[in-house]
Amino acid sequence: MNLKKVLTYLAIAFVVFYLFTQPANAAGAVKNLFGGIGTGAERLSAFFTSLLSG
Repeated sequence: MNLKKVLTYLAIAFVVFYLFTQPANAAGAVKNLFGGIGTGAERLSAFFTSLLSG
């Protein structure tokens, strides 16, 4: 087994462990992640809008 597979399995195991032991914190982390992605998309959209409008 190569190192990449082992690290992938360890990361998945950690996520599952975190979900079962800290569900409220895991939900908050996911909410923050998607909020950050949404904010980045809005800013990128504003950048291209101002770039193309002149």
